[in-house]
Amino acid sequence: MVPDIDTLTAMIRDRQIGDRRLLVAIAGAPASGKSTLSERLHHHLGGDEAGAVVVPMDGYHFDDAILSARGLLPRKGAPETFDTGGFKRTLEAIRTDDDDVYVPVFDRHLELSRGSARCVSQRHRIVLVEGNYLLLNQSPWDQLASLFDLTLFIDTPLAVLEKRLIQRWLDHGHDQPSARQKALDNDIPNARTVAEYSKFGTAIIINNA
Repeated sequence: MVPDIDTLTAMIRDRQIGDRRLLVAIAGAPASGKSTLSERLHHHLGGDEAGAVVVPMDGYHFDDAILSARGLLPRKGAPETFDTGGFKRTLEAIRTDDDDVYVPVFDRHLELSRGSARCVSQRHRIVLVEGNYLLLNQSPWDQLASLFDLTLFIDTPLAVLEKRLIQRWLDHGHDQPSARQKALDNDIPNARTVAEYSKFGTAIIINNA
């Protein structure tokens, strides 16, 4: 059975223990629907006023200048193009729950991260963390799993991802050949990495075809 949004919301609520902060990982390949699901859950949980907040992994993209210096700009979005250490330290600070934590948010139109663009404040008791590599069984990503109380994984066929990823690049102004090349050269290999090297364990699998 594929859990619907009400069932998922109830699962999250059921994991809450008193006032302890709850971290929920929402993982999946590029274009699998992570952001959409995160936004829907955020809404169904009552939004910011009810103590829910979304923390996107994409805010931890290395800047293009760093990627260019390392010869990684064509691979932007691959596991090695993120500040995994900074991301982990942020999640640990959120987990510790001592103070407000400010997180960066990636701006797709500008193709860069805006620092301290969102606040995880003391009133936020449910933190929805969304990203491609949250379950990746490769160092240093494999250090993240213990920080989450509940993990959701969106399982999407590669053919569906390819179609969505090409459309994403078309929406960014690329023509059909360019959009297809960008999707196949980088996005689809990243999607295969997620599918082949994620450690699902106790994750709740959500089919999104």
